[in-house]
Amino acid sequence: MWLLVLAYLGGVLTIVSPCILPVLPFVFARTGQPFVKSGLPLLVGMALTFALVATLAAVGGGWVVQLNQYGRWLALVFVALFGLTLLLPQLAERLTRPLVAAGSRLSVAAGADARPRPGASLLIGVATGLLWAPCAGPILGLLLTGAALQGASIQTTFLLLAYAAGAATSLALALLLGGKVFTAMKRSIGAGEWLRRGLGATMLAGVAAIALGLDTGILARISTASTGGVEQALVEKLSGKSPRNSAAPNAIAEGAVQVAGKTPGTLPVEGNLPPLDGAVQWLNSPPLDAQALKGKVVLVDFWTYSCINCLRSLPYVKAWAEKYRDQGLVVIGVHAPEFAFERDVSNVTKAMKDLGITYPVAIDNEFKIWRAFNNEYWPAHYFADAQGRIRYHHFGEGAYAESERVIQQLLREAGAAKVADGLISAQAEGVQMAPDSDAVQSPETYVGYQRAEHFVSQPALVPDKVAAYNPPAQLALNDWSLGGQWHVGPERATASAPASRIVYRFHARDLHLVLGPGADGKPVRFKVLIDGKAPGDDHGMDVAPDGSGTVTDQRLYQLVRQSGGVTDRTFSIEFLDPGASAYAFTFG
Repeated sequence: MWLLVLAYLGGVLTIVSPCILPVLPFVFARTGQPFVKSGLPLLVGMALTFALVATLAAVGGGWVVQLNQYGRWLALVFVALFGLTLLLPQLAERLTRPLVAAGSRLSVAAGADARPRPGASLLIGVATGLLWAPCAGPILGLLLTGAALQGASIQTTFLLLAYAAGAATSLALALLLGGKVFTAMKRSIGAGEWLRRGLGATMLAGVAAIALGLDTGILARISTASTGGVEQALVEKLSGKSPRNSAAPNAIAEGAVQVAGKTPGTLPVEGNLPPLDGAVQWLNSPPLDAQALKGKVVLVDFWTYSCINCLRSLPYVKAWAEKYRDQGLVVIGVHAPEFAFERDVSNVTKAMKDLGITYPVAIDNEFKIWRAFNNEYWPAHYFADAQGRIRYHHFGEGAYAESERVIQQLLREAGAAKVADGLISAQAEGVQMAPDSDAVQSPETYVGYQRAEHFVSQPALVPDKVAAYNPPAQLALNDWSLGGQWHVGPERATASAPASRIVYRFHARDLHLVLGPGADGKPVRFKVLIDGKAPGDDHGMDVAPDGSGTVTDQRLYQLVRQSGGVTDRTFSIEFLDPGASAYAFTFG
């Protein structure tokens, strides 16, 4: 219930966000008409269309987003025509005959006579809904991310409808207030005509703003800064926790939150092991179902191959699979991708070979298994007994001794003989080495604009366009910047020219960066500096002491491992060739 309230309040706050400005002229074009027959149909059409498009975009994949782009342009043309009829009513008479009637009806609906047309208002609302790009603050981000991973459902649509209803409520209040102002101004001779033309001009300005991307670019960034704090406070007030600890997995710091199940020895039944039939493909095994797992103790490990927390828990999972395989344990990896390149099965296959994973792995590109488990974390470990019942779970890194004792207990319950009491001692090197948690003061940081935080540069991030950036001379701790030519997309930034670089002021023993080569797959050379110098003994496993390295695959790269005391350091990576993509920083 609190989610519906939260969604509604988040929608109400939208009107104070600058990124709603391009939509306001379309709403205020209804000013002066009866609210029930004019303003209300517009708001209903706007809310319903937004909820429908947002739901499909969240759960339907890229084809919906692409289709909506065509819809947006058609809506822009329609609204521009509407604005022109407000500004220049005589233009409708000069249009070709098939458009005369439409133009005249638009003029009537716009206020040329006293007969409001609810159908025309609803149509304008539908067009506005297609154009509406609300600011992606914490609340809407929570709703859309949850929708993407929980799939299409009535709850998903109701939450988005609640958000849209909140926005419509605040817009309705503004529309009613504007109507009173409009009525007062109409008492002046000729004022109504000039006001109508003014609304037409502002509608055309809104069309221009959306066509130029200002609604999702500059205005959206201003808006996030102005309303994000209020939304965050609402989330914490109503739920008692922040979205990063309650939303879908890519709102989680990849298992930074560690949650264990009951203490071994008590091990209650947490539910039945869900079916594993949602995988798009299985690696190292034919598909496994309840019949194939009958009588087996099962460990299900949710992971993705660029996740640092998953990589650091992997030595233990592999060791358990090897040690207890002959005693009845079946380890199943469920690969649920975070980034687009992790959906490529060939990339996963190569990563598994490099990591030495020989147990079965289900490719869960559509998150069907994830949703069946109601999972929210990377990594997540679920332990099921021989009767197919989940008896224990653990989220995040750590608790390896407790988890192994659970395996031993479940094997004994299943009747396995000679189950060893001893615990494994996993040998981990490179990125898989356990973090120095006391030294980590830098958070996971995404480079794409969709989840970017602590970015400082001139100019601000420019979405989906190539822009030149200049990093500041000094960075505060955990601030980062771009330098040179970059194309910044939702989940990654791509270097568009040689000598493009990223700078980050961090505090941790290890610094990792998820990178990928150019679209043509050609390797990209880079140079790493720490405080302006070659890293020397502080180089990571993917960097030479002189700071040189090469991006060859789409994966996580260890770029820094400090050999001495951990202090605040300034990291920079310069790409000597164009085409490299950067996704996310992680630390250890």
